Amino acid sequence: MLTSHAIDTVVRAALEEDAPWGDLTSEVLIPAGALATAQLVARESGVFSGEAVFEAAFRLTDPRILVRRLVADGANFEAGEVLAEASGPARGILQAERIGLNFVQRMSGIATLTARYVAETEGTPARIVDTRKTTPGLRALERQAVRDGGGRNHRFSLSDAVMAKDNHLAVLGAGGLGLTEALLQVRDRLSHTTHFEVEVDRIDQIEPVLAAGIDTIMLDNFTPDQLREGVAIVAGRAIVEASGGVSLETVRAIAETGVDVISVGALTHSVRSLDLGLDIVILTEG
Repeated sequence: MLTSHAIDTVVRAALEEDAPWGDLTSEVLIPAGALATAQLVARESGVFSGEAVFEAAFRLTDPRILVRRLVADGANFEAGEVLAEASGPARGILQAERIGLNFVQRMSGIATLTARYVAETEGTPARIVDTRKTTPGLRALERQAVRDGGGRNHRFSLSDAVMAKDNHLAVLGAGGLGLTEALLQVRDRLSHTTHFEVEVDRIDQIEPVLAAGIDTIMLDNFTPDQLREGVAIVAGRAIVEASGGVSLETVRAIAETGVDVISVGALTHSVRSLDLGLDIVILTEG
């Protein structure tokens, strides 16, 4: 859940970075008493995300600015649609403009791309989930955007679950224990509430991993045929996650193999921000 505290923390840092000693341009060009109304306008269609973050950029710049939200998070919109409106001191609106836009453009881009992946997997049991390949410091915002696009979230941080990947297994294997025995020793040290996931990159690793009683098995960079074989071997004994090589062109074939989860790093690490603009529609000099 994206909290107001998390939003304000990130937005305050962005505002401080952008105007550490105020907005020099607005202060010399715009009368102190000038009032304005600006509209957030879509230049292209998409899925909206970031309404509370957009509002926070203006509120934290000048609490006298009022933001009216016209489109809710998760809603589809078309080019030319007005998504929100900000009214109040013109200097504050101009100072907050870029930060508000940066956040809402990126979050809406993530939501829009996620919605495309979700649409591609419609009719299958597969869930589209994100990864930890997020922008440092912006994970909470970007993961909210994934949810707004109809996707789900993977573990939020390294503290949330045990996830043994190839490098972890290489270190474990150097200790001389077999894969199953090494994983069983790890399992014995975990609380019963801790989720345990293991990544494999070969079919022959599946049975030894399952024998350790893991909760989720990640099949990494498997072909669709290999994924189908892996799903058949697992046979419901664990959640099956597919990862690696996932794109809009391949995700349907992956989903049709019967996997439960498809993790997609591209949702956050290579997304394009949507084209949204802030247009001043009313300006009154004070």
